[in-house]
Amino acid sequence: MNRTAIVFYLIIGVVFLSPAWCGAEDVYEFSMLPRYFPKKIKSMIEPLAEHLSGEIGVSVNPVLTKDFTEYETRLKNGEIEIGYENPLVYTKVSDSHEVLAMALKGKGGDRFRGIIIARPDSEIQTIRDLKHKTIMIVGPTSAGGFLSQKLTLAENGIAVENDCDLEVASDNKQENVIISVSIGDVDAGFIRESALHSADQYIQPGTINVVTPCAWLPNWALSVNRNLPAATKDAIRTAMIGLEKDAPVLKAMGVTGFRPATDDQYDIVRQVAGP
Repeated sequence: MNRTAIVFYLIIGVVFLSPAWCGAEDVYEFSMLPRYFPKKIKSMIEPLAEHLSGEIGVSVNPVLTKDFTEYETRLKNGEIEIGYENPLVYTKVSDSHEVLAMALKGKGGDRFRGIIIARPDSEIQTIRDLKHKTIMIVGPTSAGGFLSQKLTLAENGIAVENDCDLEVASDNKQENVIISVSIGDVDAGFIRESALHSADQYIQPGTINVVTPCAWLPNWALSVNRNLPAATKDAIRTAMIGLEKDAPVLKAMGVTGFRPATDDQYDIVRQVAGP
């Protein structure tokens, strides 16, 4: 075999055995923190996955996770290349994921907050009344359903983990917090402000009262695996911030837009959350 033939077969071998040829990087997995039920999550992320596929030249596959823990684990393990998560979960996965864009929504724009709810006939009327009470939270990694309230209570002299009896909502769902408060299973609940009416069809009217709004936090992060090529990251960022306000993709996700974001904008979350 002459030298030209040897070189030819070496090139063919490299091409056929390379990850790109084998399709290892032909598909990126995209998921969203499962804040809602699967059907709603699917309807929210499928349009964005299709949009990104067309913009970055790589197929983006929408996937669902069963709970916050699975979502976080799969991002850390590199199984999900593109994620959309609340600020607290972002800080937990930021060693492996890098924020590219921050969501914009409603009056809060690039920030959001949680609220504290109780029954109207409850003895809980102010933050001070929460001490030693049973409170349902969305989950310890929920920003709008725990972290925002934790910060506000701390500012009022209440260490929520020590001074209150906390219960975690089934499946980390905002709706389950509202229902539990409505029927009196718990004294109070922590939910995101925008989720206040998400369980209206399941509860009796007039059974939920807002005790107080809580601290503002930076909005949700669109993040990517840090190992993605720089050109791909730039393409994803451009695709996100270039969406028009009336784009169907934004409507599906329940936001009004995205703006560029950097990791240090989430430092306040790290400080509040602690180690």
